[in-house]
Amino acid sequence: MTETRPPKAAPDASRRSERSRRAIFDAALALVSEAGYAKTTIEGIAARAGVGKQTIYRWWPSKAAVLLDAFLDLAARANEAARRKDAHGGEGASEIPDTGDLAADLRHVLRATVDELNDPAFDGPTRALAAEGIVDPELGARFTEALLEPQLQYYVRRIEAAQAKGDIDPGTDPRVAVELLVGPLHHRWIHRTLPLTHAYADTLVDLALRGLAPRD
Repeated sequence: MTETRPPKAAPDASRRSERSRRAIFDAALALVSEAGYAKTTIEGIAARAGVGKQTIYRWWPSKAAVLLDAFLDLAARANEAARRKDAHGGEGASEIPDTGDLAADLRHVLRATVDELNDPAFDGPTRALAAEGIVDPELGARFTEALLEPQLQYYVRRIEAAQAKGDIDPGTDPRVAVELLVGPLHHRWIHRTLPLTHAYADTLVDLALRGLAPRD
Protein backbone atom coordinates (compact mmCIF):
# COMPACT_ATOMS: atom_id res chain seq x y z
CA MET A 1 0.00 0.00 0.00
CA THR A 2 1.41 3.38 -1.00
CA GLU A 3 1.84 5.78 1.91
CA THR A 4 0.18 9.11 1.36
CA ARG A 5 2.18 11.98 2.79
CA PRO A 6 0.59 15.30 3.64
CA PRO A 7 1.53 18.10 1.25
CA LYS A 8 4.39 20.31 2.40
CA ALA A 9 3.34 23.69 3.67
CA ALA A 10 4.20 26.54 1.34
CA PRO A 11 7.05 28.74 2.59
CA ASP A 12 5.82 31.72 4.58
CA ALA A 13 7.00 34.63 2.44
CA SER A 14 6.09 37.20 5.08
CA ARG A 15 8.26 35.50 7.71
CA ARG A 16 11.13 35.21 5.26
CA SER A 17 10.80 38.90 4.39
CA GLU A 18 10.75 39.86 8.06
CA ARG A 19 13.91 37.85 8.72
CA SER A 20 15.59 39.57 5.79
CA ARG A 21 14.51 43.03 7.00
CA ARG A 22 15.78 42.30 10.49
CA ALA A 23 19.12 41.08 9.12
CA ILE A 24 19.41 44.21 6.94
CA PHE A 25 18.60 46.52 9.86
CA ASP A 26 21.14 44.80 12.12
CA ALA A 27 23.78 44.91 9.40
CA ALA A 28 23.24 48.58 8.62
CA LEU A 29 23.45 49.65 12.27
CA ALA A 30 26.51 47.50 12.91
CA LEU A 31 28.42 48.75 9.87
CA VAL A 32 27.72 52.41 10.60
CA SER A 33 28.89 51.96 14.19
CA GLU A 34 32.02 50.04 13.16
CA ALA A 35 33.13 51.77 9.96
CA GLY A 36 31.22 55.05 9.86
CA TYR A 37 28.52 56.21 7.51
CA ALA A 38 30.82 57.20 4.63
CA LYS A 39 32.33 53.71 4.40
CA THR A 40 29.00 51.91 4.71
CA THR A 41 27.60 50.77 1.37
CA ILE A 42 24.54 48.93 0.13
CA GLU A 43 26.87 46.14 -1.02
CA GLY A 44 28.39 45.93 2.44
CA ILE A 45 24.99 45.84 4.13
CA ALA A 46 23.81 43.13 1.75
CA ALA A 47 26.90 41.01 2.35
CA ARG A 48 26.66 41.38 6.12
CA ALA A 49 22.93 40.56 6.08
CA GLY A 50 23.33 37.61 3.72
CA VAL A 51 20.94 38.98 1.10
CA GLY A 52 21.30 40.21 -2.46
CA LYS A 53 21.68 43.95 -2.93
CA GLN A 54 18.63 43.93 -5.20
CA THR A 55 16.60 42.84 -2.19
CA ILE A 56 17.64 46.05 -0.45
CA TYR A 57 16.96 48.21 -3.50
CA ARG A 58 13.51 46.66 -3.79
CA TRP A 59 12.61 48.12 -0.40
CA TRP A 60 14.79 51.24 -0.07
CA PRO A 61 16.16 53.80 -2.54
CA SER A 62 19.41 54.52 -0.67
CA LYS A 63 21.59 53.53 2.26
CA ALA A 64 20.31 56.59 4.14
CA ALA A 65 16.75 55.29 3.85
CA VAL A 66 17.89 51.86 5.08
CA LEU A 67 19.65 53.42 8.05
CA LEU A 68 16.68 55.61 8.95
CA ASP A 69 14.28 52.67 9.03
CA ALA A 70 16.83 50.59 10.94
CA PHE A 71 17.26 53.34 13.52
CA LEU A 72 13.51 53.90 13.89
CA ASP A 73 13.11 50.16 14.41
CA LEU A 74 15.88 50.21 17.04
CA ALA A 75 14.19 53.09 18.86
CA ALA A 76 10.79 51.37 18.70
CA ARG A 77 12.23 48.18 20.20
CA ALA A 78 13.94 50.16 22.96
CA ASN A 79 10.66 51.93 23.79
CA GLU A 80 8.76 48.63 23.77
CA ALA A 81 11.28 47.14 26.18
CA ALA A 82 10.87 50.19 28.42
CA ARG A 83 7.07 49.85 28.33
CA ARG A 84 7.32 46.20 29.34
CA LYS A 85 9.62 47.18 32.19
CA ASP A 86 7.17 49.88 33.21
CA ALA A 87 4.31 47.36 33.22
CA HIS A 88 6.25 45.30 35.78
CA GLY A 89 6.85 48.21 38.12
CA GLY A 90 9.94 49.72 36.55
CA GLU A 91 10.45 53.05 34.89
CA GLY A 92 9.34 53.53 31.30
CA ALA A 93 10.92 55.70 28.64
CA SER A 94 7.87 57.30 27.06
CA GLU A 95 6.15 60.12 28.95
CA ILE A 96 8.35 62.03 31.37
CA PRO A 97 7.30 61.06 34.90
CA ASP A 98 5.45 63.59 37.02
CA THR A 99 6.49 62.91 40.60
CA GLY A 100 5.68 66.44 41.71
CA ASP A 101 9.37 67.37 41.66
CA LEU A 102 9.99 68.99 38.26
CA ALA A 103 13.76 69.30 38.70
CA ALA A 104 14.12 65.63 39.66
CA ASP A 105 11.94 64.51 36.75
CA LEU A 106 13.94 66.54 34.23
CA ARG A 107 17.28 65.37 35.64
CA HIS A 108 16.07 61.79 35.31
CA VAL A 109 15.16 62.08 31.64
CA LEU A 110 18.18 64.19 30.66
CA ARG A 111 20.50 61.68 32.30
CA ALA A 112 18.81 58.91 30.30
CA THR A 113 19.35 60.99 27.15
CA VAL A 114 23.04 61.37 28.00
CA ASP A 115 23.33 57.59 28.39
CA GLU A 116 21.68 57.03 25.02
CA LEU A 117 23.83 59.57 23.19
CA ASN A 118 26.94 57.99 24.69
CA ASP A 119 25.82 54.49 23.67
CA PRO A 120 27.70 53.39 20.51
CA ALA A 121 24.57 51.62 19.27
CA PHE A 122 22.80 54.99 19.06
CA ASP A 123 25.69 57.42 18.64
CA GLY A 124 26.90 56.37 15.17
CA PRO A 125 23.50 56.07 13.48
CA THR A 126 22.22 59.28 15.08
CA ARG A 127 25.21 61.30 13.90
CA ALA A 128 24.95 59.83 10.41
CA LEU A 129 21.25 60.63 10.12
CA ALA A 130 21.71 64.14 11.53
CA ALA A 131 24.42 64.86 8.94
CA GLU A 132 22.57 63.24 6.05
CA GLY A 133 19.38 65.09 6.97
CA ILE A 134 21.14 68.38 6.25
CA VAL A 135 21.88 67.48 2.62
CA ASP A 136 18.69 65.43 2.15
CA PRO A 137 15.80 67.59 3.42
CA GLU A 138 13.21 64.86 2.81
CA LEU A 139 15.16 62.39 4.93
CA GLY A 140 15.75 65.05 7.59
CA ALA A 141 12.04 65.89 7.72
CA ARG A 142 11.11 62.23 8.12
CA PHE A 143 13.71 61.74 10.86
CA THR A 144 12.37 64.77 12.71
CA GLU A 145 8.73 63.81 12.29
CA ALA A 146 9.11 60.14 13.18
CA LEU A 147 11.60 60.36 16.04
CA LEU A 148 12.74 63.77 17.25
CA GLU A 149 9.41 65.60 17.41
CA PRO A 150 7.59 62.92 19.44
CA GLN A 151 10.44 62.95 21.96
CA LEU A 152 10.34 66.74 22.23
CA GLN A 153 6.60 66.62 22.82
CA TYR A 154 7.20 64.53 25.97
CA TYR A 155 9.11 67.51 27.35
CA VAL A 156 6.48 69.98 26.18
CA ARG A 157 3.71 68.13 28.00
CA ARG A 158 5.76 67.95 31.21
CA ILE A 159 6.50 71.69 31.03
CA GLU A 160 2.81 72.45 30.43
CA ALA A 161 1.88 70.34 33.45
CA ALA A 162 4.41 72.29 35.52
CA GLN A 163 2.91 75.57 34.31
CA ALA A 164 -0.53 74.41 35.38
CA LYS A 165 0.84 73.77 38.88
CA GLY A 166 2.57 77.15 39.02
CA ASP A 167 6.12 75.76 38.85
CA ILE A 168 6.91 77.49 35.52
CA ASP A 169 6.20 81.10 34.59
CA PRO A 170 2.82 81.13 32.78
CA GLY A 171 4.18 83.39 30.05
CA THR A 172 6.83 80.87 29.04
CA ASP A 173 6.59 79.24 25.60
CA PRO A 174 6.87 75.51 26.46
CA ARG A 175 8.72 74.73 23.25
CA VAL A 176 11.36 77.39 23.98
CA ALA A 177 11.67 76.01 27.51
CA VAL A 178 12.36 72.55 26.08
CA GLU A 179 15.04 73.95 23.76
CA LEU A 180 16.80 75.52 26.76
CA LEU A 181 17.16 72.01 28.14
CA VAL A 182 17.94 69.80 25.16
CA GLY A 183 19.63 72.34 22.86
CA PRO A 184 22.88 72.68 24.85
CA LEU A 185 22.94 68.92 25.42
CA HIS A 186 22.86 68.16 21.70
CA HIS A 187 25.28 70.99 20.92
CA ARG A 188 27.91 69.46 23.21
CA TRP A 189 27.20 65.99 21.80
CA ILE A 190 27.30 66.89 18.10
CA HIS A 191 30.45 69.01 18.36
CA ARG A 192 32.20 66.90 21.00
CA THR A 193 33.37 70.07 22.74
CA LEU A 194 33.44 68.46 26.19
CA PRO A 195 32.36 65.14 27.69
CA LEU A 196 28.62 64.53 27.95
CA THR A 197 27.93 63.62 31.58
CA HIS A 198 25.15 63.33 34.12
CA ALA A 199 26.65 66.28 36.00
CA TYR A 200 26.29 68.43 32.88
CA ALA A 201 22.67 67.33 32.47
CA ASP A 202 21.95 68.26 36.10
CA THR A 203 23.54 71.68 35.59
CA LEU A 204 21.38 72.35 32.54
CA VAL A 205 18.24 71.56 34.51
CA ASP A 206 19.25 73.80 37.41
CA LEU A 207 20.13 76.78 35.18
CA ALA A 208 17.08 76.40 32.94
CA LEU A 209 14.65 76.20 35.85
CA ARG A 210 16.10 79.39 37.36
CA GLY A 211 15.17 81.24 34.19
CA LEU A 212 11.77 79.54 33.88
CA ALA A 213 10.67 80.11 37.48
CA PRO A 214 7.49 82.17 38.03
CA ARG A 215 8.01 85.92 38.32
CA ASP A 216 6.78 87.77 41.40
